[in-house]
Amino acid sequence: MDSTSTGVLCALFLLWLSAGQVHGRSRRHQHHHCFSQEQLQAGELPTHFVSRHMNWDRHAPVQLVRLLEHEGDQRRKRQVQGCPNLQLQTALHSEPHERSLSPWKYRIDEDENRYPQKLAFAECLCSGCIDSKTGRETSALNSVLMHQTMMVLRRKPCPHSANPGTFAFDVDYIKVPVGCTCVLPRASG
Repeated sequence: MDSTSTGVLCALFLLWLSAGQVHGRSRRHQHHHCFSQEQLQAGELPTHFVSRHMNWDRHAPVQLVRLLEHEGDQRRKRQVQGCPNLQLQTALHSEPHERSLSPWKYRIDEDENRYPQKLAFAECLCSGCIDSKTGRETSALNSVLMHQTMMVLRRKPCPHSANPGTFAFDVDYIKVPVGCTCVLPRASG
């Protein structure tokens, strides 16, 4: 290796080393944007904080909240609480979650320290699955929840703030139950 190659390699190493120190320093002194309670009225984030990548409206758990709230008491009265018997005549005009062989219902999960604060969570109505021939639950299969990973923001007290009652946000990924499916039972051991 000649002296020019060695010099170039040393220069690249020094650039890499200095970039790592600057990057490391910026991480250690990371600035959290703090918000007062007044800026967080009605459970909404300030618009300048939400980037276009945080488009929660495209997620079914967010879209379903509006539907569930709109239908409110009517839906709750109609919803089956236990494992239903499936009837072919009525099932054809029902929603997919109601005519599934592993039916589920939705409930609104609310967390005041999470954004979005309200999400629709699925809950399986059966421990087994509905037999398509009899329309009744069978234990030959199990109903299990299916999850979607979703990015949310977690509200926390603002670190190093002189003003108590201010908040910052951290990105978090949660598993949201979005439906149920039938699976073979696990072999007992």
